[in-house]
Amino acid sequence: MSVLVTGAAGYIGAHMLLALQDAGEKAVALDNLSTGAQWLVPAGTPLIVADAGDKEALKKAFKEHDIQEVIHFAGSILVPESIKHPLDYYANNTAQTLALLKACVEADVRRFIFSSTAAVYGTPERAPVSEQAPIHSITPYGASMAMSERILEDAAAAHQISYMTLRYFNVAGADPKGRAGEIRKPTHLIKVAAQIAVGARKERLKIYGDDYSTPDGTAIRDYVHVTDLAQAHLEALERLRGDGASRILNCGYGRGSSVYEVLEAFKRVTGSPLPFDIAPRRAGDPPQLIADNAAIRTALDWRPRYDDIDFIVETAIAWERRLAAKQEDA
Repeated sequence: MSVLVTGAAGYIGAHMLLALQDAGEKAVALDNLSTGAQWLVPAGTPLIVADAGDKEALKKAFKEHDIQEVIHFAGSILVPESIKHPLDYYANNTAQTLALLKACVEADVRRFIFSSTAAVYGTPERAPVSEQAPIHSITPYGASMAMSERILEDAAAAHQISYMTLRYFNVAGADPKGRAGEIRKPTHLIKVAAQIAVGARKERLKIYGDDYSTPDGTAIRDYVHVTDLAQAHLEALERLRGDGASRILNCGYGRGSSVYEVLEAFKRVTGSPLPFDIAPRRAGDPPQLIADNAAIRTALDWRPRYDDIDFIVETAIAWERRLAAKQEDA
C-alpha cells in the first residue's frame, strides 16, 4: 500500500515526502512541475508528472501502486495572484480537487487528507480563530479552498471517505537537515527576508502596512515550521487509519509574530538589521491570523518541535544559502 502525495515536488509536499520516508511509509509523488522541482523528490520515490486532476494518470497510479490514501497539496497559493487571476485559482484549486476526488471514488480510496488554509476565514472577528469561526473568504484563493473543502465534505458523506482537512496558517522555514525548502518566487515575509539576508535579493524589504490595529501597527501571523506541518499531516493519517473519524483542524502554534517581531528575529540570527521600506497595505491581508490549536492538540498526537521564530528564521536562511551554492555549482 502506498500514499499518494499531490504537489509533492513543491514546498510543503516535498517535506511531506520526507516525513513519510522518515516514518518508513511508501509514497508516490504526483506533480506537474509547474512550480515544483523534481530534485526535491527524495531518491527512490516514484514521481508521476501530471496534474492533480488528470483522470488517466490517477487511474494508472492507483492501480499500479496500490494507493489507498491521498494527501492533497497541489494548488495555487498566492493571494495577490488570485486577486488578479481568479478564474485560474478556481480552475487549479477547486476544479482539480473535484477531479481528484472523482478519481478517488472510482478507485475506492477511503482516506483523504486535504491541505487547506486559514485564508478560508477571511478577516476573523476574534483571535485566536477556532474551527467554528464563520467561513468568509475575502480572496479568490481562500474562496477556492473553501469550495474544495465543501466538495470534500459532501463527497466523503456520499462515498464513505474518511478525511482530515488541515487549515494551516503561515508556513515558513525549511527542513532542519537541509533536504528541502521553498524554491518558488516568494511573496511571504520570511522567504523574502531570508533572500535579502543572504544577498540573493538586492533590494530593501517592503512592509505592507504599518497602520493595522495591532500593538506595533504591522500585521501579525502565526508562523508554523514546515516540518511541524508535515508531521501534523502524518499524525492525521495515523488517526484516520485508527478511528476513521473525519475532522477539520487548524494547524498553527496558537501565537503570532508581527512583521517587526520577525525582523527582530532576523537581526538576532544574522547580527544585522534588514533594510526596509513601508509600503501600502496589500488587498486581502487581514490584520492578524492566529490559530486556536486546541482541537488539533486534542484530536492528534501532534507535538510541534520547532515552535520558535528564531529557529524558523535560521532554517530559512540556511536553505537560501544552500540554494545560492547550488546555483553557483550549476
